[in-house]
Amino acid sequence: MKAVVYEKPFSVTVREVEDPRIQHPNDVLVRVTSTAICGSDLHMYEGRTAAESGIVFGHENLGIVEEIGSGVTSLSEGDRVVMPFNVACGFCKNCLAGKTGFCLTVNPGFAGGAYGYVAMGPYKGGQAELLRVPFADFNCLKLPPGNEFETDFVLLADIFPTGYHGCELAQVIPGESVAVFGAGPVGLMAAYSALLRGASKVFSVDRVPERLAKAEQIGAIPIDFTKGDPAEQIKEQTGGEGTDKGVDAVGYQAQAHDASHEEPAVVLNSLVETVRPTGMLGVPGLYVPSDPGGPDEHAKHGQLLVSIGRMFEKGQRMGTGQCNVKQYNRQLRDLIIAGRAKPSFVVSHELPLEEAPGAYEKFDQRIEGYTKVVLHPGHALAA
Repeated sequence: MKAVVYEKPFSVTVREVEDPRIQHPNDVLVRVTSTAICGSDLHMYEGRTAAESGIVFGHENLGIVEEIGSGVTSLSEGDRVVMPFNVACGFCKNCLAGKTGFCLTVNPGFAGGAYGYVAMGPYKGGQAELLRVPFADFNCLKLPPGNEFETDFVLLADIFPTGYHGCELAQVIPGESVAVFGAGPVGLMAAYSALLRGASKVFSVDRVPERLAKAEQIGAIPIDFTKGDPAEQIKEQTGGEGTDKGVDAVGYQAQAHDASHEEPAVVLNSLVETVRPTGMLGVPGLYVPSDPGGPDEHAKHGQLLVSIGRMFEKGQRMGTGQCNVKQYNRQLRDLIIAGRAKPSFVVSHELPLEEAPGAYEKFDQRIEGYTKVVLHPGHALAA
């Protein structure tokens, strides 16, 4: 099959790799119709992880069940399904508690597994024509047949639930004000989710004009952090108080306010200043224990200089960690079907799989309006 394969920093290629096969009675094989490029993929693409050459990328996957293992009971060939980026067993202590992002079974010695991602287990990614899905009864979410809502549904694999998870971590409730740092795909989904949850005012902080324009289109208030301290800009619009809640949708490759260099803790510290005393911070933005390209020795080991004293002084609380997609994906699917949510507003490009190398390059450089790319293996649905 054809797949997107990591070669070296800033280089992926589309080439033939071995087809996946049923390895366990609980497996299914899915013929991929849509698979998205994620901002998290860029961390590996840029050489900012321990990823080695040969990884098949892709953890945001949707397709049609093509083959089922003998132990699968709830799925049939021809079912249309989307898979959480979390690979989970469904029966360990964390899965039973709903913490499927931290499964204790699928990646021994580590809490959590994922498709096509460094250190997240032996699971090949879905930026390919076929995908093996383990524990398929648990990991596949059924969708209506056909291709309606295709680019909405593929976002259920990661960024829509992850943006929603940021709001859940911050415990956003109706009527509150929220500051979301980052207007990339996850940041836009977090701002959108805050509005879905009834926030009265949502600020979206970024520096890329196209992203800020997208945020404004959905009803968020754009804040360009290159035009002044974002915390001060937001306080000016909240009577000097700051927001009730805040979400970090940037992570460890955050840019300094003048955009001249990386400052890994700048978003966390800006949120501490932006959110009012006793407010809450949700941090789905990716942070890693090892960053080969970190700007200093501490950052290279995931150790950041966070203003914990100021946070303690303000009595703030923080929730962190990757999204437990299954906690949200059914409800978000049903909002899409009911016409109450349309997350595909964030999708800027739909391309055949063969155009992945150029799409990675342009998405990484934030040029030509690239905000979110959906690849269609086999050209099945390419625009």
